[in-house]
Formats: sequence, C-alpha cells, structure tokens
Amino acid sequence: MSTDTSIGDAGARLRALHRPGQPFVLANAWDAGSARMLAALGAEAIGTSSAAHAFTLGRPDMGGVSRDEALSHAERLVAATQLPVSGDFENGFGHDPDTVAETVRLAAEVGLGGISIEDTELPSSSPYGFDAAVARIEAAVEAARSLPTDFVLLARADGVLNRSYDLDEGIRRLQAFDQAGADALYLPMPPDMAALARICASVTRPVNALAAGPFTTVTYDGFAEAGVARISLGSTLARLTHRAIHDAGRAIFDNGDFSLLGGGMPGSEVDPLLIQGAG
Repeated sequence: MSTDTSIGDAGARLRALHRPGQPFVLANAWDAGSARMLAALGAEAIGTSSAAHAFTLGRPDMGGVSRDEALSHAERLVAATQLPVSGDFENGFGHDPDTVAETVRLAAEVGLGGISIEDTELPSSSPYGFDAAVARIEAAVEAARSLPTDFVLLARADGVLNRSYDLDEGIRRLQAFDQAGADALYLPMPPDMAALARICASVTRPVNALAAGPFTTVTYDGFAEAGVARISLGSTLARLTHRAIHDAGRAIFDNGDFSLLGGGMPGSEVDPLLIQGAG
C-alpha cells in the first residue's frame, strides 16, 4: 500500500475540480508513461480505465481485471504524477454491498482520490436490479464517508450503454444514487446531447460525460453548455494507440510497408514531457 503522505488531499483536490458548466477533463491513462505525458500536456486529474488496463495485460474488457490487479495498477498511477487519480473500479469487484464497501476502503488506502462504481452485474452485461443497485451505492457512500480523508464516489448507470434499459430508467437510477449520497453521477453514452443536458438537469450532483463515439465531435463548450462537470476519456486514448499498432502492423506484415513508422514522436520530445509530468 502507498505510504506517501502527500496523497491525503487527493480526494479534496479531485472534488474541487467538479464544477457543473465548467468541466475538467479526467485524462484516463494506462501506465506511468501515459499518465506523465497527460500531466505534462495539461491534465488536472488522471483516471484509470478498466479497458485500457485490461489491454495492457492482454485481456478483453468487461471484468478482465481482478481487484488486486486494479489496486496495484492504480497505485502505480498515483505514484506517477502529483495529480489526483480516480479509479475505474467497474462493479466494485463484487456483487454484495459489503464487498463494494471494502473496495472503497482499499481504493483509498492506495491513494486514490475517488472511484466509480457501475450497476452492471459483471461479467455479464445485465444490470443489477434497481434495489440492489441502490443498496450497493449506499454501502459505498457509507464507506467513503467513514474514511479519514475526502473521497469522491461516482455512481454509474450503464444500462443505456449496454442496451439493457432505457434513458428514463437510467435517470431514475441516477436520481436514486443522488439521494443515496453519491458525489458524482455518470450515464455513459446517452442518445444525444439533449439527453445529456436532461441528465444534468435531473440530478443535484455533478455529472460526468464520456468523450467517445459520436461525442468526440462535441467541443468542450458543448459539454459545458449541457451542464457537465467532468469529461472522461475512458479507453479512447488507449484505443488510438491500438489503432496505430493495428494499421502499422497491417502495413508491415501484409505489404512490407514500414512508412507508417515514420510519424512517431522523437525521444527528444517525449523525454522532457515524461520528466515534466512527474511533477
């Protein structure tokens, strides 16, 4: 577990960034190098990504990483920069509320400023029943409030993303998570920006939006106008690196073409950013 006493204010620093209508970008990294690059480029906070982390282990997304692995990975990202880090902790790595509460406590011990907990009954894509989903967030909130330091708990309703319930049900769940005391709320990939604005208006807590898929065409100002407080990148940056590997690999192994290797950043540019990002 981390022993760095400077991490005690990570939750307070992360919380202060959540300003509806003035969102910050949660820059999701997958290793120390990507975290430091993002910090040097202007990120105010770092997030883990369950999918991006799974990719580094050669595994698919959706329950491909254990809790111990996620905690160890998060601790490395916490140590990589001086920025607060929020963990993508999927369903809390267990179905029952007590396990979710324990996950919150362990996440704080490794120095995370907060985590997200979703309502998907992994490894399936089915949602927990409404009452079970709320009970899990209630337990997570109670655990977070019992910690000696601030801790930002974000509650996710993933059924729209997973096509297992509609927007009205997603908002009903977010409102229940709001009532339960979650610090921030997240419904990934709503149908459109009007739906995102509706989500923001329907709850009292800060809302996270995902810059992925069709939402990559939305500007920062567009998210701000919708009332968003946080814009996360999810696994999008990691998937861009995999696209570069795929395209260059296809060119090399299918056609003997090495030309795509010529566009990489030189070490003379990368190295200073890594040093700067360590802060």
